[in-house]
Amino acid sequence: MSIIRRSILSAALAIPLALGAVTAKAADIVDTAVSAGQFETLVAAVQAAGLVEVLKGEGPFTVFAPTDEAFAKLPEGTVEDLLKPENQEQLVAVLTYHVVPGKIMSGDIAGQTTMVETVQGGKLSVDATDGVKIDEATVVSADIEASNGVIHVIDSVVLPE
Repeated sequence: MSIIRRSILSAALAIPLALGAVTAKAADIVDTAVSAGQFETLVAAVQAAGLVEVLKGEGPFTVFAPTDEAFAKLPEGTVEDLLKPENQEQLVAVLTYHVVPGKIMSGDIAGQTTMVETVQGGKLSVDATDGVKIDEATVVSADIEASNGVIHVIDSVVLPE
């Protein structure tokens, strides 16, 4: 194959790849959580609470996302009870306590302690002086960016008072 033909073939193959990169849209918070594979309980709870469209909305949001293991630490039957239709209001309160308006990256709070107001209306204690703690939960993975905010993975479910 001649050099010219190889160059033309390479260019022709690169065009769809380049165009795909331009048209690809970053995933929103919900899609990012779904694709991560460690938030099945959280995603099911968001669906049961009717919060999917909100968390797919414009934002930006900061979500402190408990893993499936974090939900498993709750007393037996807690998740099942929260998922019942009659407990939707309580479920919404728990979930929105994990969401802060705005996009807070770990670098924004490094070395600080502060209180942040949640979408639920309560306040979360943030201690970023030695790792990052959110109330009693530890951030195990930070700064997972989404098109409409950021996710910080936590090892426990935080509950409003």
